[in-house]
Amino acid sequence: MWKEPAQFINGRYVDGSGTRQFTVIDPSTGIEIVSGPEASADDVDTAVAAAKAAFSVWSRMTPAERSDLMTAWAAELKAIENDLADIESRQAGKPIRLTTEFDVPGSIDNVAFFAGAARNLEGKASAEYSPDHTSSIRREAIGVIGSIAPWNYPLQMAAWKILPAIAAGNTIVLKPSELTPLSSLMFAEAASRAGIPDGVINIVTGRGTDVGHTLVTHPDISMVSFTGSTPVGRAIAASIPGRRLHLELGGKAPFVVFDDADIEAAAQGAVAAALINTGQDCTAATRAYVQRAHYDHFVERVAAIMEGVRLGATDDPETDLGPLISRTQQRRVADLVDRARADGARIVTGGFIPDSALAEGSYYAPTLVVDARQDSEIVQKEVFGPVLVALPFDSDDDGIRLANDIEYGLAASAWTRDLYRAGRASREIQAGCVWINDHIPIISEMPHGGYKASGYGKDMSTYSFDEYTNIKHVMTDITGQTSKDWHRTIYKSVAR
Repeated sequence: MWKEPAQFINGRYVDGSGTRQFTVIDPSTGIEIVSGPEASADDVDTAVAAAKAAFSVWSRMTPAERSDLMTAWAAELKAIENDLADIESRQAGKPIRLTTEFDVPGSIDNVAFFAGAARNLEGKASAEYSPDHTSSIRREAIGVIGSIAPWNYPLQMAAWKILPAIAAGNTIVLKPSELTPLSSLMFAEAASRAGIPDGVINIVTGRGTDVGHTLVTHPDISMVSFTGSTPVGRAIAASIPGRRLHLELGGKAPFVVFDDADIEAAAQGAVAAALINTGQDCTAATRAYVQRAHYDHFVERVAAIMEGVRLGATDDPETDLGPLISRTQQRRVADLVDRARADGARIVTGGFIPDSALAEGSYYAPTLVVDARQDSEIVQKEVFGPVLVALPFDSDDDGIRLANDIEYGLAASAWTRDLYRAGRASREIQAGCVWINDHIPIISEMPHGGYKASGYGKDMSTYSFDEYTNIKHVMTDITGQTSKDWHRTIYKSVAR
């Protein structure tokens, strides 16, 4: 059981002083892991004040000094990687194989990457862009960052929020989801053990409507970074007009299979990409558009593979698919599928809540839906569950048009052996990431972020520094002249 308080402020665990309680539940069993008081407005004030005080020290460290401390942090995380994998599996309902092989090593790699990137905050080369001046670019830290992270990838989302912010010299107050705060707390504690100064990283736990709102509207927060649903992102943007804002929001990724594709590879890729993290992934494959000649075969193979997926206890290395995060999310997914069925769609496989040994958890069977309309809810809205909708298309134009016929634009994939088709798809599909003959892999060196209602700004990679730095142009006279040629545009002679 978790034994520490759920707030990490100014380098130490502290109890929240709020009047409301949070509870972390293992969604595979329904058993409580920990509960306690949420942060209060006073706790948020304390965390922001700690971050503000730490900023004057952290932002003035050299990039090499920050890099060395972040390298030590990666080593601290490596030493507790099994504990991190276990707590991430339990609080988020992830199969232990996923947390051991993906969530934890990926997060540690992010730390190692940003430890190096901290020493590479580049701007345009110093040069004479006018005859009489040298211009240079400075990237400067912004200040205290207020961040909100979701429950689907608690550790990775904490990493994505914290790492580019502090590598660039900022300090941060992060509010993880009250459903899954534990790995974020361990992440921050490890940073403290590595020698990162107190106050650079602070964690406050509580509901978004209370703690989150207090954080993002706090007058000493210089920038807000939010990952979550599009409606909440829009509400945050409306609540802080004029403040710097980074949003990574919803997705409804298309999976476009052309008629020259390797259909077996596409079918296997679709199942993996639709079911990762029980479908609770904003980049998950959710809409498979398959050229008509191979549509029936694709549907048959996807159904067969889905039916072989093993649901089970999250601590069993043989388990493929874990539960949804909560009973509420389980009911939401079930209702969406039921409404699709009532609207004329056909469920090829799945479409039910498992019983027997899995009844205590919030599981949902892997589900393949066909015969849905393009404008239907199941096609247009995020399900955030293990549900894939397959639809046929005829021409290449149709496939790309249908892929773009959505408000979201976070990720997509195209499956083809044709170089020109692949090139066209990568150009014309409106998404922040387009995979070719794969779907889901991410790497620390490349950016993550969307188009349209999927938000703006980038996580990961050095591109994320554009979000977390101010760009300053410094222009220096190199002539030493008292009177400049351009002065005559303003006045003809100097007063005596």
